[in-house]
Amino acid sequence: MCSNIGLVLEGGGSRGVYTAGVLQYLMKHQIYLPYVIGASSGACHGSSYISRQMDRNKKVSIDYVRHPDYLSMRNLLKKRQLFGMDFIFDQLPNQLVPFDFATFQQAKESFVVTATDCMTGEAVYYDKKHHAKDVLTLIRASSSLPLAAPIVHYQGRALMDGGISNPIPIKQSIRAGNTKNVVVLTRNRGYVKKPQSFHWYISRKYQEYPGLLEALKHRHIEYNETMEYLYEEEEKGNILIISPREKLKVARMDRNKRKLMDLYKQGYQDTAAIAPILQDFLAG
Repeated sequence: MCSNIGLVLEGGGSRGVYTAGVLQYLMKHQIYLPYVIGASSGACHGSSYISRQMDRNKKVSIDYVRHPDYLSMRNLLKKRQLFGMDFIFDQLPNQLVPFDFATFQQAKESFVVTATDCMTGEAVYYDKKHHAKDVLTLIRASSSLPLAAPIVHYQGRALMDGGISNPIPIKQSIRAGNTKNVVVLTRNRGYVKKPQSFHWYISRKYQEYPGLLEALKHRHIEYNETMEYLYEEEEKGNILIISPREKLKVARMDRNKRKLMDLYKQGYQDTAAIAPILQDFLAG
C-alpha cells in the first residue's frame, strides 16, 4: 500500500451508516489506511475503524437508534437536543457498546477529528497523536449540530459540528502529506447543497458566535466548491470516491432501522463492487 494515502470521511448524521458499511468492508479485508480524517458522523465511524471494532458502528448507529435516549422529540423537549449526546458519547461507549480505548490509542494510523470553532467559524483539527484520551469529547464536538445539540467547550474553544466549516476535509489530508486519498461521501453523485434558510431563531441563539453564523451562511459554497475540487482530482487519478450508487432514502435524522440497514449494506456492497479498482489505487 502507498504510504502517503488518506481516508477522508464525510459526515451526514444518520446517512453516515453508509460510511459504516464501507468501513465494515475495509476492516473485514484488513485494509487499514495510514491516515484517517472525518467530520461529524464520519469521525464517529472512523474511530471504530481505528479501534478495529468491526461491528461496533452497526450496533451504535442502527441497533440502538430506536432507543428513546438516542434520537427523539423527548430529548428535544427535556434536554433541548434531538440526539441524546450523553447517551451516545458516554453511556454507549463506556457501558453498552464499549469502545476499545487501548487499541485506539495504540493504533499506528493517524486519526484526525474536524470541528468548527464557533468564535472564528474556522475548522480546527485534533490529531489522535495529541488528543487520544479526549477522543469522545472531540467526536461529540464534531457531531454537535446547531439547534440539535449544545456547544462543546474544549481547551478554551467553543466547538460544534465539523461539517459546518469543512464537511469533507480533503485539503487537510493533502496538507498532511497525502498525495492520494480515498473519499467516502454520504450523498449521491451530483448533489448540490443549497443555501441554508436562516430563521431568526438561529441568529438570536448564536448571536455571541459570529464566526459560527458566518460559517453557516457560507456552508453551501464551501461544500459545492469542495465537490468540484474532488471531481477534478478524481479525473487526475489522485482521488478515489466511494459514494451511494442508489438514490438515498435515509434522512439526516432517521430512526427507520430497515432503511438504515439497507444503506449500511449498500456501503458494503458498493465498496465490494469496486474492490479491484480500490486495490489498484491503494497499490499506488
